[in-house]
Amino acid sequence: MPASTTTTTAPAVLSAKALLLDMDGTIVNSDAVVERCWRDWAVSHGLDPEEALKVVHGRQGYATMAVLLPDRPMEVNLAENAEMLARETADTDGVVPVAGAPAFMAAIGGLPHALVTSADAALATARMAAAVLPMPEVRVTAESVGASKPDPEGFLKGAAALGVDPADCIVFEDSAAGIAAGRAAGMRVIGVGPRAAAHGPTAHVPDLTFLDVTAGSDGSIRITLRTEHRDAPAR
Repeated sequence: MPASTTTTTAPAVLSAKALLLDMDGTIVNSDAVVERCWRDWAVSHGLDPEEALKVVHGRQGYATMAVLLPDRPMEVNLAENAEMLARETADTDGVVPVAGAPAFMAAIGGLPHALVTSADAALATARMAAAVLPMPEVRVTAESVGASKPDPEGFLKGAAALGVDPADCIVFEDSAAGIAAGRAAGMRVIGVGPRAAAHGPTAHVPDLTFLDVTAGSDGSIRITLRTEHRDAPAR
């Protein structure tokens, strides 16, 4: 872990002017369909599915393919990625909200925020609908960028679209690639879920029930991270 990284466990309070949200694994649990599709793809290419699943999260499909099959022409990756996106868009079986996501999205509804996802617009729309979560008005999807996470382009575009300096943004991410992208953009990162803790986020929560969002009188957004989720019984 880099020396500059301070991984914080709750309770902690972070303040920002805007929030940038990854989708898969962060607010939408799409692991079932992702693993279904990518296991099939890996087997069809003679790859170990378990090894393949270690690198698929957070990246656009063509970038995952480039990591797993580094000697293959990029045009083949792009063509197969289009097929993969179509399959994933059509398959929403098991797509559900991450714990706490409905309340979290309701809490930030009137605050500056954007979706920054490696999914394309069709896939993002399908998964947000399947999880019954509101689609943010500002969104940066695969079509919007020239480079996949861990490149910071998506998060920088999200901040620019909201008119907020990167240093005043907080990213919510679950994957190594996404956390690296947020940090490369000069942003603080709240890691969400079991994949995130090992990759040096600024702070980490098991899921979105472990945080609260409040609006400050100065226009700031306060994120309070707690040691227990909000539905925990009083002791």
